[in-house]
Amino acid sequence: MGGIKIRSASECAWDEISLGEVMLRLDPGPGRIHTARRFDVWEGGGEYNVARGLRRCFGMRTAIVTAIADNPVGRLLEDLILQGGVDMRHVKWLPYDGIGRSVRNGLNFTERGFGVRGAVGCSDRGHSAASKLKPGDIDWTRIFAKEGARWFHCGGIFAALGEKTPELAREAMICARENGTIVSYDLNYRPSLWKSFGGSERAVEVNRELAKYVDVMIGNEEDFSAALGFKVEGLDHDCRSLDPENFKKMIRVAIREFPNFKAVATTLREVKTATVNDWGAILYADGDFFESQRRDGLEIFDRVGGGDSFASGLVYGMLSSLSPKDCVEYGAAHGALAMSTPGDTSMASLSELKALVGGSGARVQR
Repeated sequence: MGGIKIRSASECAWDEISLGEVMLRLDPGPGRIHTARRFDVWEGGGEYNVARGLRRCFGMRTAIVTAIADNPVGRLLEDLILQGGVDMRHVKWLPYDGIGRSVRNGLNFTERGFGVRGAVGCSDRGHSAASKLKPGDIDWTRIFAKEGARWFHCGGIFAALGEKTPELAREAMICARENGTIVSYDLNYRPSLWKSFGGSERAVEVNRELAKYVDVMIGNEEDFSAALGFKVEGLDHDCRSLDPENFKKMIRVAIREFPNFKAVATTLREVKTATVNDWGAILYADGDFFESQRRDGLEIFDRVGGGDSFASGLVYGMLSSLSPKDCVEYGAAHGALAMSTPGDTSMASLSELKALVGGSGARVQR
């Protein structure tokens, strides 16, 4: 893809490395949080999900940079992350004080939703280990200069966690770019995270500063408005009724303001019900727009993580030197498959993904 020069795999220890928090997701299955008597446990996090998808579906070498409180809950997180194959050598283990006064591990209670009942998330992540990370805590020179990484991914969720996390993300991005590593960033605007941290105004301030160091910007229609401050005619009050042509206008505005963006990508989702969405994606690259096939009426089992899986499919395509059209197709198909299974992370295989991109249906495989 023109404009994106990716380091060769032979000179790097990592195909991709993510900076972000990993939480325990407590899932009541088809039921409700407030009436549950048992929960399934998954690991997940916006930035981590990209690394895990690239490792498990695409077989790439990935690592996570984060912090975890060293207690039995943290060791459960470790076990789940290791099952996903993501390397943990750059994880900081913080001492636990016994009750979590100063540091703890984040929890995310999430309902899948069904029909007219939308998905619900209830985060319990204040004072988490990852939110305590600050500049100087991570040896980025070791990661990007000595070990080598082809791609670095971070996002607006991590940037919203703590007072110093935006500064750490900026520190990482600068070092990555100095060492020829491509930087991607998913805006992932979450009003709940910014609520006590300055709201949308603070989100715009933080994300516009970090955007200066981004090569590949990812976000949905709401993200570009609420987290970057772009306004485009045709956008409704809650930023969710944006057709592809209006979004293309927004991307053109973003490219003019941030000429460092070599590619910009978004998912296009129209929610019919919690379990039926229209789904697609657009990629701007090489001076043109490339749109994936639309999957109208896509049936959703668990929508959480669909955007992260889109991102990992997109990154896989770019790391594999696929055409822009193929990159956006792989991203959209991977997101669709991820939403067909429970949990935040993808359970798809590369063979399934290639078959879906190639037009296969949902017939029984025997």
